[in-house]
Amino acid sequence: MKIDTPLLKMPRRYCAETLASEINALPASAWLPHPGRIVGNDAVPLITPNGVITNAFAGPMAPTEHLRACPYIMEIMADLGAVWGRSRLMGLAPGAIVPEHVDVGHYWRTHLRIHIPVITNPGVEFTCEGETVHMAAGECWIFDSFRIHDVRNTGTEKRVHLVLDTVGGEHLWDLMRQGEQAGRDPDKAHFVAPGTVPASNLRYEQINTPDIMSVWEVRCHVEFLLDQAPASDLLEDTRRQLDRFLHEWGALWAQFGTDTRAQPSYQALIEQVRRELQHLQAGRIVLPNGVPLDRALNELVFVAAAPAAAPQPPMMAAAR
Repeated sequence: MKIDTPLLKMPRRYCAETLASEINALPASAWLPHPGRIVGNDAVPLITPNGVITNAFAGPMAPTEHLRACPYIMEIMADLGAVWGRSRLMGLAPGAIVPEHVDVGHYWRTHLRIHIPVITNPGVEFTCEGETVHMAAGECWIFDSFRIHDVRNTGTEKRVHLVLDTVGGEHLWDLMRQGEQAGRDPDKAHFVAPGTVPASNLRYEQINTPDIMSVWEVRCHVEFLLDQAPASDLLEDTRRQLDRFLHEWGALWAQFGTDTRAQPSYQALIEQVRRELQHLQAGRIVLPNGVPLDRALNELVFVAAAPAAAPQPPMMAAAR
């Protein structure tokens, strides 16, 4: 899900001291290593599928025991007014980095990521598409994860951010528009004191990964990528091939819809277009974020459009 700028500062400010006290009260066992084993990166799961301690992305979302122990975080979620997906506290050790990368997959395309620094230091730098900022404790930021980004902690203490993933919500859209108008003027950020926002009736996403992606969603994602690709004869050949694929997907969708018994037919069509794109050498088309078009199509569309039935990753037992 793209925004118009690499980084958007929201017109909100939260009590970093209260957030820090809640986080410092969590047990050390709440912190889990990064699933990709990136050195110096760890996290506390706050919202997960069914509220269990896991790194999974898909399934009906619910609060974990750690979120329930942090009432002010739930107040912040209520203040932002969105439907919440997988969310965490994310730690970055002194001297550690989040390497430069682009988030390409279906999950990232359909979600916004909100960062609220809790514990930080002047040596923490967040860079997105060449723009570097230091996010101060208690501020609220959104960034475009489809652009190249990285994080560095050159300070001497651990950085902790509250990181909330969301598909959005009407109140959040209003706040984003206010943020665009206010720019980064600190005087235009409303301070939300602890105990001032009822945290009841928080909304959590229940549907997030399609069994079979609709023809309209497939078309939306394909057009999103093609619109960013630089013009060339190769792009036009690729566009024609993908248009044929979309018409064939529409025919299957009209016949079978979300009937998972038709997955082999959908997957056969995906394999066919993969071969055709490889023959065209569509990987020579590179998007502005440096990602080859064929990789972006694969991660955003082909992998997610009709995923083969597979068991969820095993639940990670919480340390005691």
